[in-house]
Amino acid sequence: MMRLCSRPLLALLGAMLLTGCGGSGDDELRQWMADLRATTKPHITPLTEPKQFHPQDYIGDASMDPFNPQKLTQALRRESSESVTNATLIAPEMARRKEPLEAYPLDTVKMVGSLNKTGSPTALVSVDKLLYQVRMGNYLGQNYGKIVGISETNIRLREIVQDTTGDWVERNTTLDLQEGNEVRK
Repeated sequence: MMRLCSRPLLALLGAMLLTGCGGSGDDELRQWMADLRATTKPHITPLTEPKQFHPQDYIGDASMDPFNPQKLTQALRRESSESVTNATLIAPEMARRKEPLEAYPLDTVKMVGSLNKTGSPTALVSVDKLLYQVRMGNYLGQNYGKIVGISETNIRLREIVQDTTGDWVERNTTLDLQEGNEVRK
């Protein structure tokens, strides 16, 4: 039984001896890499010299000095007068109690009809499947939209909105009959 186990072991040992005695292929690879390193030169682009900075004195011949206190005072006065104008436009709207139809965006409000009730024009608007009667002076939409005119075919609104600079401006909007989803500006 010992003889059967020793044959594969002897064969394995012999194979390992033959492998260890053989020449290695690494010598050729190492020689090729050394030759390649010796012949290859890296290409490095040289850095350009930085530009020289030459400081110059400020020469304000006839022009206004940018640090002049008068210029700053004028700009602050102009800005404060604009903010007062904006405040007078939006202040009354902020002080009054909001009406129920101001909770809805104007594009969800739909004009469905008009009538003349006791001599004053009245419009019928539909919001969330409910019908409302609105008159001149009532408010619609979320942009402080005050009704300034009612005809048989549309409702004219004056809205107060912020422009791109953050200033409050007035804008006229029309809500047309049967076109409540589209608002013309």
